Amino acid sequence: MNAPQKPDNDRLQAAFDVQRSAFSFDSVPGISARRMKLRDLLRAIRARRSEIVDAISDDFGNRSADETLSAEVAVTIGSIEHTCRHLDRWANPTRMFNLGIPIPGRTYVRHEPKGVVGVISPWNYPFQLAVIPAATALAGGNRVLIKPSEFTPRTADLLARLFADVYGEDEVAVVTGGPEIGKTFSELPFDHLFFTGSTAVGRKIAMAAAENLTPVTLELGGKSPCVMMPDADPEKHTPLVAFGKFYSAGQTCVAPDYLLVPTGQAAAFGEAIIAAARRAHPDPATDTGYTSMITERHYGRLTAMIDEARAAGLTVLSAGDAAPEARRIPPTVVIGPAPDSRLMTEEIFGPILPILEYDDLDDAVRFITGRDHPLALYAFGRDARAAEKLVARTTSGGAVVNGAIVHLAVEHLPFGGVGTSGYGAYHGKRGFAEFTHARSVLVLPQWPILRDTIIRPSGRRMRWLTDWMIGR
Repeated sequence: MNAPQKPDNDRLQAAFDVQRSAFSFDSVPGISARRMKLRDLLRAIRARRSEIVDAISDDFGNRSADETLSAEVAVTIGSIEHTCRHLDRWANPTRMFNLGIPIPGRTYVRHEPKGVVGVISPWNYPFQLAVIPAATALAGGNRVLIKPSEFTPRTADLLARLFADVYGEDEVAVVTGGPEIGKTFSELPFDHLFFTGSTAVGRKIAMAAAENLTPVTLELGGKSPCVMMPDADPEKHTPLVAFGKFYSAGQTCVAPDYLLVPTGQAAAFGEAIIAAARRAHPDPATDTGYTSMITERHYGRLTAMIDEARAAGLTVLSAGDAAPEARRIPPTVVIGPAPDSRLMTEEIFGPILPILEYDDLDDAVRFITGRDHPLALYAFGRDARAAEKLVARTTSGGAVVNGAIVHLAVEHLPFGGVGTSGYGAYHGKRGFAEFTHARSVLVLPQWPILRDTIIRPSGRRMRWLTDWMIGR
């Protein structure tokens, strides 16, 4: 029997060393050059749109072409175009107005690249969640090393070829491998490390990066709540919940993870959600517009949750039949799971929506705030102001009133988590700030009186100045 092949740590180290050696502040491309390369990347993405659809669908077993084109290709293109439009304003030094006293002088902030940025991307949106952070880091003048998920090998290969169309390996490189490569990757002394994935792995990434004092952006997950306000309408508001929950068959980090509804309304909302799912996917087992689970293990984990709910005697509503051979689980609603059940303690990451009832809004707020901070929160109701007040009484990475998941595509809104759902943020200007260092610069005037005041810190002038600063 052949010995198992060792992970390609040498390839990873070599790629990192090349970029580390290539980076210097003298070699940072100008703003126009960065924008030109990003526009070349846009052209390469548009030229490969069909390849992107095919690669991702092959990795999943089946992935809706419409979902890939909208959430992977269109969102990525929109993000890069937004960056190109605003790059001059973001990247040029920012003048800071100094009113003179106590320290006169010219002040400004330089927005400088950090150096070599590592991006660890997940399997659920393997193109968008690799390309957007990489492109944002490149806009900041950095060099980028990308480690895609081992569960999406065809997409990883496409990413390598796509970036090679535009950038040299000393600018952008893609390295592949499993958990061992991921571990080694996170231990490298990057100047910034960006990770999207589970909270459990995020903790390990943060601990590994801490050894090098590497700043980290963690885009994690959690159980994102969705609340139906007392005035919510099952027919009017559930289609948007169904869209957010069953898009990509629930394999979205910001998908609603559970639904809170007023007491006595769980059945009505559950049936309305299943009806909306059936309208979108009349036969999930065969519909090419409905996405498969990424792996057999993930499929088995989710079916076990449904089996546990049925064994507990809970009401389980389904929009169709499962297709084990295609790893497809139909849109499913479970009414009233116990707080300590797997459905309510694990992030579901699939097309299963638990529904729980609340007595009043105070009860709903206590339930949400008594749990880990989620990545997203959704509130639905006829009175949008009342829903906004509910949002203000809770915390989450982001929130949407009368909608779900679409805030991810609003480029000028920062996207990130809070607490166990992550830290740091990106998208738009906030993303540019994440991958650059804001370097403060003060240029002092060459006034003799200023020089004499500074070099004689116990003199009469300094005493007058400090008395003025302290005030009376």
